[in-house]
Amino acid sequence: MIEERARGDADKASEIRGDLEAKVGSGIRSVVPGSAEAASLKAALIDAGMWSQYLEVAIGPDAEVFTKAPVLSVVGWGDDIGIRSDSDWNNPEPEVVLIVDSKGTPRGATLGNDVNLRDFEGRSALLLGKAKDNNASTALGPFIRLFDASFTMDDVRSAVVDLTIDGPEGYKLIGTNKMSEISRDPTDLVRQALSEHQYPDGFALFLGTLFAPVQDRDHPGRGFTHKEGDVVRIATPKLGALVNRVTTSKAAAPWEFGIRDLMRNLAARGLLA
Repeated sequence: MIEERARGDADKASEIRGDLEAKVGSGIRSVVPGSAEAASLKAALIDAGMWSQYLEVAIGPDAEVFTKAPVLSVVGWGDDIGIRSDSDWNNPEPEVVLIVDSKGTPRGATLGNDVNLRDFEGRSALLLGKAKDNNASTALGPFIRLFDASFTMDDVRSAVVDLTIDGPEGYKLIGTNKMSEISRDPTDLVRQALSEHQYPDGFALFLGTLFAPVQDRDHPGRGFTHKEGDVVRIATPKLGALVNRVTTSKAAAPWEFGIRDLMRNLAARGLLA
């Protein structure tokens, strides 16, 4: 909501943040999305002139579900992760990611960085695709842990994801994403993703983050934004650590290995018979 009201202008974010926190408070975290209580809160906020597209997905019945990256475009542990070169207000999004099969059954989990361009998305919801889907803008890893007796969905629900950013100039940012405070259950997000859409090869589902980068970096009140050379570490004990260095989407290694290349590779190794 802050990004939207600031229209992507980081200089306005601090003032707007204070105003919203005074009106909304921390009580919104206890509201169940889509409930009667949520509907009442939404009505009260709208009466106060605080309607927002983000309010709709935060406490309304419908989750925000969108396509982040085409098949085979994701980067992994140790790869450079890309920020658009024309973005000047952006941040990482440390998340737990479910690996779901074609029938909608979660099979395991990993860690992900859902890079966010706050200036683009804040200017208009119609720029969401441009803000989210760019070269090297999605990282997954370091491995997929399959669900079994020692690792279940309850471990996902209770996971604490730690974020550390080390900047080339000595700047350091530490943040936390507590899955127990995410308003929507992982299984509900899976259900909504599949409600009127099929994924014959399955999909990786980012579960969201509570991390808000409000720690100033260069200018008071502007909060955080990436610099080239930042090292981003996303970690939780049962899923390891995903580490990537930030560059621009233009400078990152181009995505050249697509589905045609995959089929040719499998055929050359005799694996399609």
